[in-house]
Amino acid sequence: MRRLLLCVALVLGTLCMSRPCLAEPYEPTWESLDARPNPGWFNDAKFGIFIHWGVYAVPSWSPKGEYSEWYWHSMGKKDGATWKFHVQTYGDKFRYQDFAPMFKAELFDPRQWADIFKRSGAKYIVLTSKHHDGFCLWPSAQSWNWNSMDIGPHRDLCGELTEAVRAARIRMGFYYSLYEWYNPLYLSDPKRYVDEHMLPQIKDLVTRYKPDIVWTDGEWEHPSDLWRSPEFLAWLFNESPVAKDVAVNDRWGKECRSHHGGYYTTEYGKYHEMSELGAVREWEECRGMGGSFGYSRNETVDDYKRATDLIHLLVETVSKGGNLLLDIGPTADGRIPVIMQQRLVEMGEWLTLNGEAIYGTRAWREVKEAGDVRFTLKGRDAYAICLKWPEKELVLDVPKPGGEVTLLGYDGAVKSAHKDGKLHIEVPGLSVNRMPCRHAYVFKLPAVK
Repeated sequence: MRRLLLCVALVLGTLCMSRPCLAEPYEPTWESLDARPNPGWFNDAKFGIFIHWGVYAVPSWSPKGEYSEWYWHSMGKKDGATWKFHVQTYGDKFRYQDFAPMFKAELFDPRQWADIFKRSGAKYIVLTSKHHDGFCLWPSAQSWNWNSMDIGPHRDLCGELTEAVRAARIRMGFYYSLYEWYNPLYLSDPKRYVDEHMLPQIKDLVTRYKPDIVWTDGEWEHPSDLWRSPEFLAWLFNESPVAKDVAVNDRWGKECRSHHGGYYTTEYGKYHEMSELGAVREWEECRGMGGSFGYSRNETVDDYKRATDLIHLLVETVSKGGNLLLDIGPTADGRIPVIMQQRLVEMGEWLTLNGEAIYGTRAWREVKEAGDVRFTLKGRDAYAICLKWPEKELVLDVPKPGGEVTLLGYDGAVKSAHKDGKLHIEVPGLSVNRMPCRHAYVFKLPAVK
């Protein structure tokens, strides 16, 4: 009997090592799934990098303010700007599929990408494993001859980047489009498409690369039941190799955004009022540096946000309780455009000095933003982040700190006094070349709560 019990214990121990042992498995219902908290690492990360890369990087064009990754879809509008550009550049007989052999990624160096990501201060990456055109960046059996191993680069782009990113100690995740514009099976029988194509494919992605984030999209044509999203998420949270720490978004069916799933998503500031959203659930703003997610040759330097603008966007987002997922669009030959590299590196330089006011913080909801000042909170310490260098005296309507106020990156003393219910900070008179940094300036208010 004792030998039998020992064998049972060993079997159960082996099962627990091979997959997470959960006392109460999540049920395939939104009531159960929505009760799962977002993993702590995601709530603390605050800054991630989105990567839109695929066949659409070959034409790399869209009207200004539109998404270049929608090139194939936009070609269908025969009186539209994309079709006119396509005919003038490639001819009316050239199909979107003909771009695939031209997507070669011959200059793709995943270690160089990972180095830029590390220097940017980003804590996680989300790569488009498959966009709405159905082209996969890994050797997917469900997308034969329409993936980066069978055609184009003849490389496992998901695998190579995952290895390099994790070697740089950054978390790795994947965007995955539930639907495919022109997949014949999807167009004729969406249910069979889900059963025979989509679910096996997304499970392969998860089991093969063990992502830290599963970021779905393309959900809006059907409710979550048709996509079998609750069933997939129950598997993901209970049985998959990433059950414990995986983060997911809210794009699981046409009824889901800002209602069901993990963290809620905004896009170019659309869909939600961010300050209201943060009081309900963790959230994330995603957007490109210009008007497109995928690289667009039609955009010029004037279409790109300056580093100051992007840092202010990060501060604004984090102060309201969100994460920023900032997008880059690599070229078809595998390069991150230099202007995008420069923006990322400059953000990283600012975060090197001021990151304690961003990473691991929460919104200070008891105190309202004031003018050019935004607040974050970490434990009992607060941070007043000034989007502009304040003039002589900074007056904040906050409780009295329990210690000396400091200016991050500045070694000198900062004088302050709490009077008339407000904190008065005497701003050091510094010349431009003696300021601790550029773009935004952080005063730390210790033990203020």
